[in-house]
Amino acid sequence: MASNHHEFLILGANFAGVGTAHYLLRHTIPALLKLDATRTYHVTLVSPSTHFFWKIGAPRTLASPDLIPLSKAFGPIVDGFQEYSTDQYTIETAAAVGFNPEQRTVTVELPSKDTKTLHYSTLVIATGTSSPSAVWTLNGSHENTINAMKELHTTLPSAKTILIAGGGPAGTETAGEIASLYPKAQTTILSGTTRLLPRLSKATSRDVQARLNKLGVQVVNDLRVTSVKKIDGGATELAFDDGTTRTVDVYIDSTGGKPNTSFLPKDWLNENGQVLNDDKTLRLTVPGSKGIYAIGDVGSYSHGGIMDVNDGVAPLCSSIAIDVAKTIDPAKAGEFKQRNFKWIPNTQFVPTGPKGGVGQVFGWRVPSLMVWAFKSRTFLVEKLPGAMKGEGYIKA
Repeated sequence: MASNHHEFLILGANFAGVGTAHYLLRHTIPALLKLDATRTYHVTLVSPSTHFFWKIGAPRTLASPDLIPLSKAFGPIVDGFQEYSTDQYTIETAAAVGFNPEQRTVTVELPSKDTKTLHYSTLVIATGTSSPSAVWTLNGSHENTINAMKELHTTLPSAKTILIAGGGPAGTETAGEIASLYPKAQTTILSGTTRLLPRLSKATSRDVQARLNKLGVQVVNDLRVTSVKKIDGGATELAFDDGTTRTVDVYIDSTGGKPNTSFLPKDWLNENGQVLNDDKTLRLTVPGSKGIYAIGDVGSYSHGGIMDVNDGVAPLCSSIAIDVAKTIDPAKAGEFKQRNFKWIPNTQFVPTGPKGGVGQVFGWRVPSLMVWAFKSRTFLVEKLPGAMKGEGYIKA
């Protein structure tokens, strides 16, 4: 690889990867070219899925195709990059399966199962998580998520018993959507801990449970699923950690995903499987990781959720700009200002159906009407085209 060429390799192409790619192409690369116009830059975006997924709306999308059609929940990644010349970027449909930091290469597996080696100058890990159910994340091709959604679209309308495991925002929102749409079904949600929404205040947890109870949802705390078995007729037999069992028509696992980091060295990961990175600059903090960064749920800086992605893009790209500028002219690296990621604590908006929900901003509770206006009304699905085009990063 020529010394005057710089390759940005981004692993992952949903919110984190796509946002980073747009920021690099739109702001970082033009600024670096002002330091040395003889250098060339290229962005390669790698994802096993050809489509972007609006996972924010998954609780409503899975409930019924009439609420959020699948055509509005997905969009071809390439459609978001039409403003750039095709020699500026490449979108590679593949999944990372190997990594060699000494040679600065990543091995990826193509849909054909063949492998390919990609070289990088700068590496951004934005591979996200894989969830027990494909309805929540892109576990490979977007077709996996579409098929999982379609299965629920078929089974939910006739289901008499529905059980949702996981009392975080996704599970709570799903319980509200399903109970609002199918009030005759017996819907149960297991918080998996002492209460729903454990990251928010106890008052908010009581409020959200009361709202779900009003919709007919049974909330069960301190109980977890230990085994899942599909039985004849399409029902699911569940075993719980208290020794009991139950058979339900529909089971939805919303207990959270695992970081997609199996291709990385284990000593680069924390106990949750996230890659270790600085909680302000998003640079990796392990030996031998110079020029490597992480953003989104895959990074240890993240507390989970889209806000940590959106608020992380500019700090990440400022770190990249400074580090690349140092390789051009260390004296000019100071022209780039380090922007630090700042976590916004105790902030979530959680709909409990189409008419409202609960929420907190910096720990302060907000009215249901605000939750409706901000999220419950449409789950923001109208913003999918803009997210694909990086409209949140028009300004540096």
